[in-house]
Amino acid sequence: MANEAPVSSKVTPVERVPPHSEDAERGVLGAVLLDADKVMDLCIERQLAPDSFYIPAHRVIFEVMLELAQGGRPLDLLTVGERLKTTGLLDRIGGPTTLHRIVDATPTSAHAEYYINIVRDRHLLREVISTSRRAEQSCYDPTVEASQVLSHVEQAFFDITAHQHGQMRPWPTMVDEIIRTFDNEQKGFQGIPTGFRDLDKMVKGLKSGNMVVLAARPSMGKTSLAMNVVEHVALGKADSESRPRPVGVFSLEMSCLDLVKRMICCHAGVSGHSISDGFISTTNHAHLINAANLLKHAPIFIDDSAGLDIMELRARARRMKSKHNVELIVIDYLQLLRAPEYSRHGRQVEITMVSAGIKGMAKELGIPVLVLSQLSRAPEARGGEEKPKLSDLRDSGSIEQDADIVMLLRRPCRTSNDPEREDRTLAIVEIAKNRNGPAMEEVRMAFEDSFTRFRDAAHGVDEPVVQPAYMHQEVR
Repeated sequence: MANEAPVSSKVTPVERVPPHSEDAERGVLGAVLLDADKVMDLCIERQLAPDSFYIPAHRVIFEVMLELAQGGRPLDLLTVGERLKTTGLLDRIGGPTTLHRIVDATPTSAHAEYYINIVRDRHLLREVISTSRRAEQSCYDPTVEASQVLSHVEQAFFDITAHQHGQMRPWPTMVDEIIRTFDNEQKGFQGIPTGFRDLDKMVKGLKSGNMVVLAARPSMGKTSLAMNVVEHVALGKADSESRPRPVGVFSLEMSCLDLVKRMICCHAGVSGHSISDGFISTTNHAHLINAANLLKHAPIFIDDSAGLDIMELRARARRMKSKHNVELIVIDYLQLLRAPEYSRHGRQVEITMVSAGIKGMAKELGIPVLVLSQLSRAPEARGGEEKPKLSDLRDSGSIEQDADIVMLLRRPCRTSNDPEREDRTLAIVEIAKNRNGPAMEEVRMAFEDSFTRFRDAAHGVDEPVVQPAYMHQEVR
């Protein structure tokens, strides 16, 4: 007879008490009652809330204290006790003697900040435990995909830290930090150069934490312009002092192989159409090989997953930042992102949440995010006689509100009524919004359609790249 596994005699241990410090909670409440003007301000600054207290009676007392403080009313032993009595909460805290015991147990308010930090720390640990339990429950939900659980859990844990505001920074420190940025301003830019000199003069580079929108009607070349910027940044071609910088690309429309092919053809100066037709001359083949060798090692990381929701994109972007330290993220394009939780409220609300999520991601990662966007048919409805406007941004006005910079790309040759329609290479980028600089300015560029390459209109051809570069596909 086969041996049967012995039945475990262990019993499930009693659930452990969540992290808290009753003495520290009592110390905070007592310090408030002793010196409300000073200690209550410390509590608010350190983001203490009723939920920060584990003991139910302490939670009730602090809620009343917060209500009195926000109402500008006196806050002391008498007023707190009276407020608890009139609201019928006095019995819930154990009667009037509870407040007296709290004060008697707090000899001084001098150590209030120390007590506050303990209460805040224990509350943070309880938040982590609670989030972990919700994550565990989600893992047992058969209707949710694992990738969706991962992105939501990752966002939930990040939200815990995102809501923990730091203390106010000292004024001298901020002044010194600004002085250090003046050197960059003297060089003509404050952020990452795009590689297009006329454009950089207007926007002063792509700045950390900024959401930069490049919008156009279909087939105007917005993907080409974005990928030209990616090439310049990743190869260190932006200016004489630039260095190669890692760039992350989320391509929701084109496959990663199509993007790579386009970049190689662009860099080699070979028409992608001729390759599709099966004709590659010996000279062009050599140019393609040289371009591929240069681009092979560029720090470009492409994620071409289709149908991403904004939460999953933010999770992937955080991993990309953590693993590869990307300094710029490009998204092609905004209207292909989803926010399933808000889709039932209509497309405008959904795009509003997507736009807010992208802006939050830029601030969260501390890097610029260049996001492409479609324009509505309004310019065509106007007969092509007017330029695109900010109000033409498709699906939601919140894109205009969230963006730090909005660039509207148009090509006069695609508009029958444009007086410059005969110039087949002319492309115009209008800086329709610039939160920290001049707006309503136009940058004239040259676009070589067959090579999908933009150039500064007044500066001839690009300089050859002399340093090697490299390209990777992001592992998903």
